[in-house]
Amino acid sequence: MKLLKTISFSVLGLISATTYAQEFNADIQIRPRYEYTNGFGTLLTPTTEHTSFIGQRSRVNLNYGDSKLKVKVALQNLRTWGDRNTIPKSDVNGVAIYEGWAQYNFDEKWSTKIGRQVLSYDNQRILGGLDWANQGRSHDAALITYKDSKNQLDLGFALNADNENKVAPSTPYNTDHKNMQYAWYHTNANKVGLSFLAMNVGRDYLKAPAEIETNYNQTLGTYITYKGKKVALDFSFYGQTGKIGTNKVSAYNASANAAFALSSKVKATLGYEFLSGKDQNDLSTDVKSFNPLFGTNHAFNGFMDYFYVGNHAGSVGLQDVSLKLDFPIKKVNMSLTPHLFYAPNKVFAGAVEQDSYLGTEVDLTAAYKLYKDVTVVAGYSQMFGSSTMETLKGGIAGTTNNWAWVMVNINPQIFSSKK
Repeated sequence: MKLLKTISFSVLGLISATTYAQEFNADIQIRPRYEYTNGFGTLLTPTTEHTSFIGQRSRVNLNYGDSKLKVKVALQNLRTWGDRNTIPKSDVNGVAIYEGWAQYNFDEKWSTKIGRQVLSYDNQRILGGLDWANQGRSHDAALITYKDSKNQLDLGFALNADNENKVAPSTPYNTDHKNMQYAWYHTNANKVGLSFLAMNVGRDYLKAPAEIETNYNQTLGTYITYKGKKVALDFSFYGQTGKIGTNKVSAYNASANAAFALSSKVKATLGYEFLSGKDQNDLSTDVKSFNPLFGTNHAFNGFMDYFYVGNHAGSVGLQDVSLKLDFPIKKVNMSLTPHLFYAPNKVFAGAVEQDSYLGTEVDLTAAYKLYKDVTVVAGYSQMFGSSTMETLKGGIAGTTNNWAWVMVNINPQIFSSKK
């Protein structure tokens, strides 16, 4: 009888422990952003004028977790104020799943995560969440992770299709990639962080009428950081090889940043980035221009998105020299960053080779925490383009090319429960 009671209390204790280990929480994000664009993304032309609009992200995040299982579903609606399009779409007035994944922990070190999820690593140059864009970026993928106190290894796999075809499709899959596999390893040693990335991306192309083939290109590289009391350094190098369609790939990217604490509140960061490109008179079919793939490219090479944000692919490459100053003015956190842009490969106007200097961009941002769940961020940017920029992108460098924006981020937790 005593043994039966002991067993009963033990079972009830296990059930109670399991029950109380559960956690559920929900939060919402309302993020409207006003933008004034006057030469954003490319130089103004004689026939283009400035415009302004307000775009908004409305997102609901639902999170469940216990000792073994974690599940997240994030739903979002994207809209431009005033757009009354009633056709449901993922990016116009519709509700779409931004994240929908489940993670199962086999033990304290091994886990797997499957479903639509954000893939974000290191400085997000190659794989990033692209949070600036209202739609963000997420991937349909499966992930296997090993993690201990100093090391982490992620193995990722993705396979994409337009729909559940029961027969082979007749047209290539042209959205991002057909399939992807990658391995990311990170380790920490004292003040140094070291990451390695190996990624294999397959893309469809039409090899012949009614014949689809998938060719693969690889991105291999490393990202290294050092964090001291007054100095922080980072360095990255990535190379790309393989094929895109029938064309061979040979490209690379290198960057370095050095941040110095000038005082307890003021920081200066000197940066340099090189992205390989191709001379405009190079007639070979080789792909020599580096592609940042699925990175948060808005965060690099100036906020006006003149480079690598839906543009500049397969072009002459880029050299970017920057100096970022972070400082407070009372309760407002300010950031001022000038960029000097150069073309590392030859640009021609007719048969005349142009100077390598593309222009200077100055970015100013300010952030203020209005309330515990409300942040206001604003920015102003101006591009001072050169005649070489005109040759490369068209438009008029001599006119005022600028961009201003104000964004309010409201992100309260609306529900939390533990049992």
